[in-house]
Amino acid sequence: MTSKMMQAIQVYQYGGPEELKIGNIPCPEPKEGEVLIRVEAAGVLPLDWKIRRGLTKNIIPVHFPYIPGSAFSGVVEKQGPGVTDFQIGQFVFGRAKGTYTEYTISSVDELIPMPENLTFTEAATITGGAATAYNALFNEGKLVSGQKVLIHGAAGGVGSFATQFAHWKGANVIGTASKKNLDFIRLLGADHVVDYIKTQFEKVVKDVDLVLDTVGGDTLQRSLSIIKPGGTLISLVEQPPIDKAKELGINAKKNSSLASKEDLRAIADLIAQKKIKAIADKIFTLNEVQHAHSVSEMGHGRGRIVLQIADTLSR
Repeated sequence: MTSKMMQAIQVYQYGGPEELKIGNIPCPEPKEGEVLIRVEAAGVLPLDWKIRRGLTKNIIPVHFPYIPGSAFSGVVEKQGPGVTDFQIGQFVFGRAKGTYTEYTISSVDELIPMPENLTFTEAATITGGAATAYNALFNEGKLVSGQKVLIHGAAGGVGSFATQFAHWKGANVIGTASKKNLDFIRLLGADHVVDYIKTQFEKVVKDVDLVLDTVGGDTLQRSLSIIKPGGTLISLVEQPPIDKAKELGINAKKNSSLASKEDLRAIADLIAQKKIKAIADKIFTLNEVQHAHSVSEMGHGRGRIVLQIADTLSR
């Protein structure tokens, strides 16, 4: 460890947003195969508050106190022993353990160089929202041009990317959202929209090749009836009823894998080329992290929530 101190958010026990405490702790030192990153922006993911509340403690155990967050963008501050692929001052994004902080440690295996024309805000949305959508649609769902896909929660942090990716791929895109977000998802590329509060989607949608479910519960169960035989249901929130799906000739599974580095590079290039828009619905400072988590827990937002760690988010 070094004598240099940094600001960080720490959680000392499971509970509500009030458990997110800001303080000063020693800055870590990178080990072999690692780099120290000066964090510019961090994504606030639904998984972050679920971990904080203890909802995932049997799957993702933590050691208190811990620093929340995994998605980040930033600048290489220091190289660990043997690191030659990344240079001091290089702009990067990726995954790390604990990103609600001024500095974090990342393995070079989890680090991606930022392409030109990509902002730190945009880059911080990739490993949490964009990567999940891309992986679910193309690696798990095998979506191809001309297929019909239904995206539940099409305006959300994952859904907003999924809607755009599916449209970019040439699919026929159907999105569910609340009334206030219908025009928004049309702009993202949805060919057909369904107000899920006003209309039961299964009454107006049928014979889809793929359903991407970001909602779960009753929505997931009802989705089985509108998928054509041989089609696929990918759930991001819970295990679908496998036996019932098999009876219907449907491939159903919970998305559990992570996007590859090649996928992350492809996503970053699409955003940098303005083919896909990274939507940061709300940006908070590190001091506003409790509010950021409260907003995330409420749901029904547009795009991703981002913490601004550094003073500037532009390149």
